[in-house]
Amino acid sequence: MYTIQNTLEYELIVKNSRFIAILHPIIKEEQVKDLLVNAKAKYPKATHYTYAWRIGVKEKSSDDKEPSGTAGIPILNVLQKQEMTNILVIIVRYFGGIKLGTGGLIRAYSTTCKEALKHSTILKLVPAKKVIITTDYNKIKELNHLLQNENILEKNFAEEISYTVLLENESILNGKFSYEVLGEELITKNK
Repeated sequence: MYTIQNTLEYELIVKNSRFIAILHPIIKEEQVKDLLVNAKAKYPKATHYTYAWRIGVKEKSSDDKEPSGTAGIPILNVLQKQEMTNILVIIVRYFGGIKLGTGGLIRAYSTTCKEALKHSTILKLVPAKKVIITTDYNKIKELNHLLQNENILEKNFAEEISYTVLLENESILNGKFSYEVLGEELITKNK
């Protein structure tokens, strides 16, 4: 699975209609409403505010008064085919006076989404385990060496040392350190 690093806007003109794609990385469904409100405020005179989003296995799309299946579903299909998740794509349309027809709308929305994705920084999502590693002070140098390329979330120094870490591969610990698995998360890597 993949996601985008940053918010991005991309514009495409098709037969005088402006299609403005706004891509947002998201982690919660609740973000969608506010981001749609922001798009409507930024482009108040647009004809349509179509969108599709995916978070994990949840997904949704909207044609926003375009003919059924001509906007939201084509955007969602692009996201599915490119294995994108944790993303919201809003495509704002300003009608240019020339009707595009069903096929033309599907192509315009799909192409706008594909082109916007080409211009964004894509990150690969990989599963990782969130763990707490505990050790004594005489092994800190070895632990730091093993974790030099890992995502250390927190370090605690008390009677023992404990690191909270996101590990892509827990076998790097080679059985030398005791740890407790707190859960699983997805972490990003450059594509």
